[in-house]
Amino acid sequence: MTAEGATGGILSHPRSRRRAAVAVGGALAMAALLTLPPVTAPSSSVMAPELTSAQRPARDFEAELPAIPQVMLVSAYHMQLRDRQPAGAPGTHAAPQVEERRLTVARGDTLMGLLIGAGAERGEAYEAIEALSQVFSPRKLRVGQEIAVTFRSPANEGVEAPGVIPAAAKQAPADERALMAIRLRPSVEQDVEVALDERGASYVARAIERQLEAEPRFAAGEIDSSLFAAALEADVPHGVLIETIRTFSFDVDFQRDIQPGDRFQLLFEGYRDETGSFVKSGDILFAELVLSGKPLQLYRFTPQSGVTDFFNAEGQSVRKTLLRTPVDGARLSSGFGMRKHPILGYNKMHKGLDFAAPTGTPIYAAGDGVVEKAGRWGAYGNYVRIRHNSSYKTAYAHMSKFGRGVRAGTRVTQGQVIGYVGSTGRSTGPHLHYEVLVDGAQVNPRSIELPSGEILAGADLEAFQAERARIDGLRTGLASATQIASEQ
Repeated sequence: MTAEGATGGILSHPRSRRRAAVAVGGALAMAALLTLPPVTAPSSSVMAPELTSAQRPARDFEAELPAIPQVMLVSAYHMQLRDRQPAGAPGTHAAPQVEERRLTVARGDTLMGLLIGAGAERGEAYEAIEALSQVFSPRKLRVGQEIAVTFRSPANEGVEAPGVIPAAAKQAPADERALMAIRLRPSVEQDVEVALDERGASYVARAIERQLEAEPRFAAGEIDSSLFAAALEADVPHGVLIETIRTFSFDVDFQRDIQPGDRFQLLFEGYRDETGSFVKSGDILFAELVLSGKPLQLYRFTPQSGVTDFFNAEGQSVRKTLLRTPVDGARLSSGFGMRKHPILGYNKMHKGLDFAAPTGTPIYAAGDGVVEKAGRWGAYGNYVRIRHNSSYKTAYAHMSKFGRGVRAGTRVTQGQVIGYVGSTGRSTGPHLHYEVLVDGAQVNPRSIELPSGEILAGADLEAFQAERARIDGLRTGLASATQIASEQ
């Protein structure tokens, strides 16, 4: 097969002519490499006379090339060249090199800008990004994300290929860079790659799922100031800690109930990658708070209803109609009842609870329901009111802004972000004013008895008891191992 025959079909496409020359040239050169006889050192007792260039017989290397069943990627050619040919060997010619660059996404960066800044030609960068979009949206790139970009670089005189490079390879624009591949890891579960296809005519993208191994993790500690600080000191992942706080928020007042000397235990799912490193945390299996010597234990379980929840040791769901505190990490700055108004200056009934928190802190729906009002409302500033059932409503005031999609008529679920702490309306600083209304009248959120959730029975209770025993055995073993490790 001649060089022209090998490239004819590819080069007929104008947009592919440049990449085709690169791929075909590398493939033909590799074929020449593979057909050459191995080089052996001369015997120590007989030295062959050195021939001058005029004495050497002429060889037609192109005529010696075998038929090529398919065009190989230029990157494969370079891998073979690197393994089989030392730099600077006699009778060689300069070969294009494969170069990999690692880029890091900074604030304001776009993938197009990064690729062009690294030396990619705009048209190639556009085509590669178009292919990538089929498996991953470039808009989801995050600050700090690493991207590996592979180029075919111009010829380097320091590394050479054996023999005479065929005519088709000489057609390749060796003085220009060519974008060969892009690789990134958008999550610990997946790698994404874009590379030229075998013909060098277009970019092809693929998502590669990474195999992670599940392994439970155990954490425990004593609380000196707050559960948040103690859990972080025990290397509890942030997501697991937030879920723990939300789960206990039905029964625990984190402003008043937590005392120095209280303790916690957590058992949660962890995942290792192929290197053995923990890369991801999963669901909480067990959580315990020991408050003033009284343990409060919760187990994760899914009954026949299919709704996963946390249950106490007797099989009663921890979930209540409403959360006790609809904002995380906030300080109770004003209670329910008569007080001297901080702006008006006279005594006035305060019909809710105030939670001081930084501007932008998420505010959660205290329970499932429908938004009755979401907008500006007098002294309340930005205000949301949710109807939970025929008797219960909750209200949230002074927000800096509303949660995405939150408007009158919107259905929300317990724990959904409905807005963010602010200081709109009649307010002296960023805080959440929270109200609970029963049959239209504001009541003290701390004094009402909230209905309990599901109570397991029959087959569900039997299955829960078996799962509880499994979890208890697992955490007991991990707790012992953790204690032995800490004592060594």
